[in-house]
Amino acid sequence: MKPYPLKFRPIFKQRIWGGQKLREFGKDIPAEEKIGESWELADLPNDKSEIANGQLAGQTLSSAIKNYPKKITGDENFSRPFPLLIKLLDAQDILSVQVHPDEQTCRRLGKGEPKTECWYIIAAEPGAVIYKGLKKGVSKDKFAEAIKKGSVAELLTEIAVEAGQCYFLPAGTAHSIGAGLLIAEIQTPSDTTYRVFDWNRVDEAGKARQLHIEEALESIHFDAGDDEPTVTTMGRLVDCEYFKIEKGHETKGCELLLFAGEMKILIILTGRGKSTGTNSSRVEFRAGDCLLVPAAYEGAIQFDADTEYLTVSI
Repeated sequence: MKPYPLKFRPIFKQRIWGGQKLREFGKDIPAEEKIGESWELADLPNDKSEIANGQLAGQTLSSAIKNYPKKITGDENFSRPFPLLIKLLDAQDILSVQVHPDEQTCRRLGKGEPKTECWYIIAAEPGAVIYKGLKKGVSKDKFAEAIKKGSVAELLTEIAVEAGQCYFLPAGTAHSIGAGLLIAEIQTPSDTTYRVFDWNRVDEAGKARQLHIEEALESIHFDAGDDEPTVTTMGRLVDCEYFKIEKGHETKGCELLLFAGEMKILIILTGRGKSTGTNSSRVEFRAGDCLLVPAAYEGAIQFDADTEYLTVSI
């Protein structure tokens, strides 16, 4: 297999808070449905990304890595599930207040998979906010009482957000996404979410979504401070033990050289272009695409328009 940038078929997830804005990214989402998530790169037991281009088209990401571990990941002995889950989120309504567990909590509860994530704000309507972490002095008992009273939101840190900002959410952080946001979410490969409050919302059948109050109270880090700054400039956005994220910006006609040695993922935020690797076919891309660049790939990216993108490495 001659290495080349891999593109994937998105996996769409209908959500009560979703909408149709992902069409602006060229996503062929079902009409009339509230699509909240487009899983761009996934390797979970029930959701596995399928390669959409080139020689490996039709194969899942996991099967391609199994057949070509060294060329794709750079590690001949790579045998675990792919360690990232990448999504595009369309929050037309507010999300539930929720938390994801860390490794210690998963072991203590005897279930779940840990999740650390970050949000890059692609677009934000005027007045859009996120909720990230608890206000100072909020204890487990105080939070539990607020759940009973339906006043959880009063204890969360509300942050006004704008396009171009990035927020890091380590496991154990109580959080919610407000309405009017389009977000790129990069996270560890887990779909474990514990909801504590859903704004008294019901679905079309009049049924409220399940809450996981006991698990959430066990998962939240009540003693955690929130010293993580908001990043709004180019360069390194996140550097944690699970992934690193950098933001790049190239103007029309520029070229980005890619050297063999490290697998990386490119999330195209704006613009368009194409790859020009030696001994491999050209791969075109546009805003909304997610490209996995194999470790063995050597070549360049040519930009046909002003382009912003995120580079994710493990």
